[in-house]
Amino acid sequence: MCGITGFCDFTSRSGIEHLKLMTNALEHRGPDDSGIKVWGNDNSSVGFGHRRLSILDLSMNGHQPMLSLNSQFAIVYNGEVYNFADIRKELQQLGYQFNSNSDTEVILNAFIAWGIDSVHKFIGMFAYAIYDIQNQLIHIVRDRAGVKPLYYYFHEGLFLFSSELKAFYKHTAFQKQIDYDSVGNFLQYGYIPTPYTIFQNTHKLKPGHSLTIDLRTQQINDKPYWDLSQFYGANTGISIEQAIEEIEPLLISACNYRMVSDVPVGVFLSGGYDSTLVTALIQANQSQKLKTFCIGFDDKQFNEAKYAREVANHLGTDHTEYNCTPDDLLNIVPDLPYIYDEPFGDSSAVPTILVSRIAQKHVSVVLSADAGDEVFAGYGKYSTFLSIYQKYNNIPSYAKKALSRILETNIHRGLDFLNIYNLETRVAKTKELFSNQDINAYFNVLSQFFSTEEITLLLKGSYNSGRSTFFNSGRNSIGGDDMNSLLLTDFRTFLLDDILTKVDRATMSVSIEGREPLLDHRIAEYVAKLPSSYKIKDGVSKYMLKEIVHKYVPSTIMNRPKMGFSIPLSKWLNADLKPMVMDYFSPDYIKSQGIFDPMRFNSIRDQYVKEKKYNPQKMWFILMFQMWHEKWMN
Repeated sequence: MCGITGFCDFTSRSGIEHLKLMTNALEHRGPDDSGIKVWGNDNSSVGFGHRRLSILDLSMNGHQPMLSLNSQFAIVYNGEVYNFADIRKELQQLGYQFNSNSDTEVILNAFIAWGIDSVHKFIGMFAYAIYDIQNQLIHIVRDRAGVKPLYYYFHEGLFLFSSELKAFYKHTAFQKQIDYDSVGNFLQYGYIPTPYTIFQNTHKLKPGHSLTIDLRTQQINDKPYWDLSQFYGANTGISIEQAIEEIEPLLISACNYRMVSDVPVGVFLSGGYDSTLVTALIQANQSQKLKTFCIGFDDKQFNEAKYAREVANHLGTDHTEYNCTPDDLLNIVPDLPYIYDEPFGDSSAVPTILVSRIAQKHVSVVLSADAGDEVFAGYGKYSTFLSIYQKYNNIPSYAKKALSRILETNIHRGLDFLNIYNLETRVAKTKELFSNQDINAYFNVLSQFFSTEEITLLLKGSYNSGRSTFFNSGRNSIGGDDMNSLLLTDFRTFLLDDILTKVDRATMSVSIEGREPLLDHRIAEYVAKLPSSYKIKDGVSKYMLKEIVHKYVPSTIMNRPKMGFSIPLSKWLNADLKPMVMDYFSPDYIKSQGIFDPMRFNSIRDQYVKEKKYNPQKMWFILMFQMWHEKWMN
């Protein structure tokens, strides 16, 4: 795991000093080694920078930027290709030679042998840039699911790329111009959806995509090489029993691959089904006790630690448990704007950072069991949403129009005095639902924290709400299975831009590598082909995955209500975090920013101060934006 960055400057004003600053901004991602190289040519100057966290081949043979033996190609790379040993053997049979035992050299030689199509051979997580010096082409590739981040900026002849935005801040020509549509997107979802970022002219490379820059023409070509939607809806014709039988070896293979390391490996164990599955499959296939880590809370509503302890005791792992206190919160929250370096609203980032700090004392690699809910249909929201969708769709269009007019003119004002929780948002969302038919448009509305109407009023400028991937994950592309449509949309949105971002930055902030076995593309592809009735069976969510877990851990230990990995946010906002909230919500600060409408903002602040039925997530999102703005824009 590493940090990569670089530039292609068609004005040739960028040099080694820019690259040093950009590369050093990523030191936390790779404290073990640093490398930079700059090339000059007739069309541009090109620079590649790398910070290394040594996981495979700990020797200096893995140093980057790495040049091919004929010096025609150079690579910087972040991630792991777990099946690199098999690909290496194949390349050796073709006559390729190697100077290291690293997967970096395997990727480089694979590209030389098979071009951009070499990516189809890789099992892993990766973001890499390869410079074809002879043909004056730069190829940038991101892994299929987007486990590893890759940002790029192109404006006025300057192209930058990096694992994190903070590297761009170090280049004097980078223009930090806020994209106000992204501000609105962030307040709606708690994250900024790919391919957008908080800044203009700055993008996230889409998962499963490659980007090619032709230095001779300054043309940039972005194209997909993998799309999960192509696998949804395939008629496999197998029974659910056969599917479970075939999935288990894939899961074991994915977990075993992610144990490949030259440094110690552990697992985040919450006690839920996903992390229990990963822990059980690994522990069953090794004699040494696996190191597991968990965070608990004093508040029983949020405390999963006792369940993780039960699982750890049953499986016999070397378990570490830590109880998160308000002091821990206060120590971590000020670090959030730096760690995430664009507004990020998932409050579970706090315990994720904390458990990463605990794990870092014992291991250099940790497995996280994310994506089980999005791949195997684990969230209760899916069934709830489909029920709402069906009910709303059964309302005649004339009735929807009439109800929408009533909501617009009467109910909002008439019920305001009742102090109903989140009333304004509920009314605005209901009106939006009445005006839509598409299932993903419904899912988009119900996934928002602030409604489009609220954002339009809150922001001073205009707001384009139609940019999210929610709007291009249509039902037609996956055979008309509504549940599978929701899973695909969540895979492309919430999983990508919330969950994976959270874990990558949290683990990298303490220089440990996070690995995601449930996002092995072989698993995602196989499960996508199955009907949703296999994933939720007889009202049991994540049915297939649970059946496999019960082979290793008794259902008496596992069967309990699902808990999310979160913090007692409302309690902390009204106590330990209140002074911080009041500072960032001050009228003078809002006025000086010039981003929000002061009257609307004061209304939100008043609800909070008077402890009305406000939504704590919305308050947290605003707090996170304000802290980010102060850190990076002042």
